[in-house]
Amino acid sequence: MDRRPVLITGAAGFIGYHLVGKLLEQGRSVVGLDNLNNYYGVALKKARLERLSSNPNFTFERLDLTDYHGVRTLFEALKPRTVVHLAAQAGVRHSIEQPRSYVDANLDGFLSILEACRAATPAHLIYASSSSVYGTNAKVPFAENDPVEQPVSLYAASKRANELMARSYAWLYGIPASGLRFFTVYGPFGRPDMAYYSFTKAILEGRPIQLFNEGRALRDFTYIDDIVAGICGLLDKSPSGDGPAPLDAGGAPHAIYNIGNNRPVELERFVSLLEDALGQRAVREYLPAQPGDVPATYADITRIERTVGFRPSTSLEEGLARFVAWYRSYEAGARAPARVSSMKPASTSP
Repeated sequence: MDRRPVLITGAAGFIGYHLVGKLLEQGRSVVGLDNLNNYYGVALKKARLERLSSNPNFTFERLDLTDYHGVRTLFEALKPRTVVHLAAQAGVRHSIEQPRSYVDANLDGFLSILEACRAATPAHLIYASSSSVYGTNAKVPFAENDPVEQPVSLYAASKRANELMARSYAWLYGIPASGLRFFTVYGPFGRPDMAYYSFTKAILEGRPIQLFNEGRALRDFTYIDDIVAGICGLLDKSPSGDGPAPLDAGGAPHAIYNIGNNRPVELERFVSLLEDALGQRAVREYLPAQPGDVPATYADITRIERTVGFRPSTSLEEGLARFVAWYRSYEAGARAPARVSSMKPASTSP
């Protein structure tokens, strides 16, 4: 059995935290990398890490991806079998206000990962893309072969750029790479800037919630456990031309996968289900669509289903109930100050 570790960037983030936890349950050795930036509260990121740090198979490295020397040195020392690149500057609306941070993290940071993979030659690079790349495509559900040339936010453009960058490195250097277009991920320990999290907080505090596009936006809400199951299924399925993970149409070892729930829900309906889970009604404010928002997301998951048997199993009712239970516990004081001082610091460039 190959004992080389799985390296996960963005390990203190929402998806990264849950993925690390699942891999540790499976007995895998995991190295997590994160810079713990302050896009949202660092305390939540530290709380996630604290829950992982007691496992002897987990090592944490605090490192910024734009530190090219530090990232490459880490990769060369670890020689990871698989790299799961989840670190990024997230947020569609934030990309309109702070565009430079998206160039730094999502473009320059991803180039750092690609160059490190070029030197360390992992068996598989899995990286996060986004359903945002589909823009305002009218055809639904979105399929991986649909056109994606009209992004409506810099965030979406940066994720499409990641796909093109990965494909070029796959072609030039034979780095097997799989890009995952995530569809509206939600669940416990989620990001506070996401609608379901901010809605929950506002409803419980008696404040109004804002429903953009008059509450008619459709979103393919996908529970975190289903997302993690899909990623885990792909870890050892690098594009090779053999079996269910083929080379792309041009012959490069590169594949794109939608990973979503395949059951979009109107935002108004989503809020009603959240109200049921909370046992409390929301005060609604209906507003026009915001710049950068898309009217609908809806994943065609045929490709990932054929490759790894992926089929989401968590209903929105069940997923929201789990999130609300976690939220009440966390906000009630379960988030004791987290410590990360026991975790190994990263080597960085001078």
